[in-house]
Amino acid sequence: MIIKEAEYSTTARFFYFIKLLFFKVERVDHPPTLRTESQVNAWFPQINFNSFEWADIVRFPLQLIWIIVVTVLGTLKQCAFRKTSTVVHEKRNYLPEVHFLLGKLKRRQGGRRDECRGTRENVIDRFGKKLIEYGDQLTIFDTHSKRVISFVVLGFFAALIVSTPFSMLGQSIFVFFMLSLSYIIRNSPGRLVNMVMISLSLIVSTRYLWWRLSVPLNVDKSLDLVWGIVLLLAESYAFIFMVFGYLQSGWLMRRGITPLPHDVDQWPTVDVFIPTYNEPLEIIRTTVYSAIRLDWPSSKLKIYLLDDGHRDSFKTFAQEHGIEYLSRPSNEHAKAGNLNYALQHSQGDLVVIFDCDHVPTRSFLQVTTGGFLEDPKLFLVQTPHQFYSADSFEKNLGNFRLIPNESELFYGLVQKGNDFWNASFFCGSCAVLKREMLLEVGGIAVDTVTEDAHTSLKLHRLGYHSHYIGIPQAAGLSPEKLVDLLGQRMRWARGMAQIFRIDNPFLGTGLTWMQRVCYSTAMLNFFSGIPRLIFLTAPLGFLFFHAYLIIAPVTTVLLYVLPHMVHAMIAKTRVQDGFRSNFFSEVYETVLSWYIVGPTTMALLDPTKGNFNVTGKGEGLREDFFDFKRASPYLAIIILNVMGIIAGFYRANSGPFNELFSVIMNMSWCIYNCFMLGCALFVATEIHQIRAKHRVQVSLNVSVRGVDGKCFLGKTQDFSEGGAAISLGEQHDVRQFDYVWVGFSCANREKTFPCRVLTAFDNGIRVQWAFESEAQRCQFIQFTFGQASLWLDWSDHIQMEHPFAGVLKLFSVGILGYLRMIQRTPGVPLLVR
Repeated sequence: MIIKEAEYSTTARFFYFIKLLFFKVERVDHPPTLRTESQVNAWFPQINFNSFEWADIVRFPLQLIWIIVVTVLGTLKQCAFRKTSTVVHEKRNYLPEVHFLLGKLKRRQGGRRDECRGTRENVIDRFGKKLIEYGDQLTIFDTHSKRVISFVVLGFFAALIVSTPFSMLGQSIFVFFMLSLSYIIRNSPGRLVNMVMISLSLIVSTRYLWWRLSVPLNVDKSLDLVWGIVLLLAESYAFIFMVFGYLQSGWLMRRGITPLPHDVDQWPTVDVFIPTYNEPLEIIRTTVYSAIRLDWPSSKLKIYLLDDGHRDSFKTFAQEHGIEYLSRPSNEHAKAGNLNYALQHSQGDLVVIFDCDHVPTRSFLQVTTGGFLEDPKLFLVQTPHQFYSADSFEKNLGNFRLIPNESELFYGLVQKGNDFWNASFFCGSCAVLKREMLLEVGGIAVDTVTEDAHTSLKLHRLGYHSHYIGIPQAAGLSPEKLVDLLGQRMRWARGMAQIFRIDNPFLGTGLTWMQRVCYSTAMLNFFSGIPRLIFLTAPLGFLFFHAYLIIAPVTTVLLYVLPHMVHAMIAKTRVQDGFRSNFFSEVYETVLSWYIVGPTTMALLDPTKGNFNVTGKGEGLREDFFDFKRASPYLAIIILNVMGIIAGFYRANSGPFNELFSVIMNMSWCIYNCFMLGCALFVATEIHQIRAKHRVQVSLNVSVRGVDGKCFLGKTQDFSEGGAAISLGEQHDVRQFDYVWVGFSCANREKTFPCRVLTAFDNGIRVQWAFESEAQRCQFIQFTFGQASLWLDWSDHIQMEHPFAGVLKLFSVGILGYLRMIQRTPGVPLLVR
């Protein structure tokens, strides 16, 4: 293209005008002005201020930030040296300073904090405080119009950064700067830092996807083209889900408790539904005992036991404890039909639903019902699902209460984000719904097997409101067997895919844009099976068939792929801190991937197919065993990846030298897959669970009184319906097989329960309850499980995770997974725990 010398681009004219405005105070030929212009040109050597280009919009802020960072680091260095040296020499010997820094690194884990480190940390502390202050004062996202304008402006600059092509050196500098900035600010407090971390991750990941879309696929070979498109679609799915997740959890609603009026007559009437099908009476008994002591006027409270199992023993139990018993003639539509039958035979203003294993605290109704009197359009108040037993992942991996349970992310973060956008939805239990609005949509939805979320979607479409109160007010049991947990997740996956198919949030009317995003994110989560399997097998295309998935140099691929992955990991660790473990969540999603492909695919093709399966709980396991049936799909994928590694060695030895790095990269991918699948084998090795009653590891204040009248104060280490472990802070003379009375307090009342001492040690005892009647057992449930504050500190034992700590866990747990499988033979105890 030939450009006339006298013509200037619109961009150049615009920036020349800006330059004139900048220097309008002084003459252009004024000496100070010339010195300033010369200094600016020295700082920005790659920018021609006389002929701006659009790319300079990106170069200028990036280089400016770099100059600021270098200046700040230089200032910190000078401050540190002044603190450690009394005399500043013009020609300094840097060797003592190097020894000083090495000594400082050795003392990082403990010892005295020196002045240099104190200076640096003080600066960072001040920086963090400033970020908090600025973040708290930030108002650009407070209103809808401000949010739209802010997103448009920020999106414009982000689009420039994403679409600007860099050389390999330029991309390396860009990656280094972005990673350094992200890693430096990741521990700074404040909402603003969260938004910056999310923005950095989005920019880097969007730049990666932009590059992937711009890299040509090999259209000369059908296999290369198909395999490349499949991988690109999987990556696109992961990117969309990541963006939706950031939008969903970027803003959180930390909703408080709405107080009830002092006049009890204004309180609504409440019906409590406890549906059951084939669960044993021992599980239902605990829930009922706690429910009948809910802190609510008895004249305004009715409890219904909804028995789809049609059992006489349950009917007798309900009659003995003064609660209503309902058993419908047929079991159509499973749980949804059971609840709808109860709606037709009850009349309370509000409906509370508890799964039969969810034990409520006595304060449940006091915490959840006030909002219905304040907001006439409120149809739902949902509370978290707390679990006091380990699920099959936690039990087999041995990390119960050490890392966040998978439900922690949803109930601790996602639902709060949903609540900010009026999109928190019904989760099937531990919730209060308004009868009038339920009947308006025909009761609980029966078109899908996830009737809870579908019911909420219908009511949100009508413009009604929902609240989420993140205070645990009930707790239940987790599936102990891998087969039961997989069955539960498969039902969830099928139900969410059914909703996506027949009542898609992005179609129809009544929802805001963010409500559509929140519901779609919940559904898209269960479509991760196929992309996950693609990632587990993608490198085999090149190693087996020499199929080029990406036509680009290996170094270029790594410069785009690795920052995308690392930024996503750092940002998720920051945003989801305390609610999710990067490593164990990857294991969780890997194990589920194969089993949710079928249900989601069938639901999309024919949403009417699929039955409601009841999740088994409280069944226990008599012995250890390796679940070959559940692990067989992953054993097949492991064999394929091992074969891929072998094929990689062959290609490295016999193939062209210019493909060596491509072979190494794909072999490394296969090795990573093998370690991840080894972790799946670890989970598939079931650990026995023969305890009849699950222990609740909570500390409660108790008193212990012996037969001689002596009383000792202590705390429970754990308790269950069968017994308790009690720590006594003083010397005691309680002996094994003694009968003692243990006292609990609840709601300003005290009650003692008889028990027999199984074990006595220096600072505590372990006891077995010796209830004298069923009424006494009922009181024990109310004084323990019914305590309002029982679950508030449940997550305090969770350990915070470093963003890269999962790499070491991946190797160790992956290797142990293979050892478990190899050493597991019939009749031989498990050697590796």
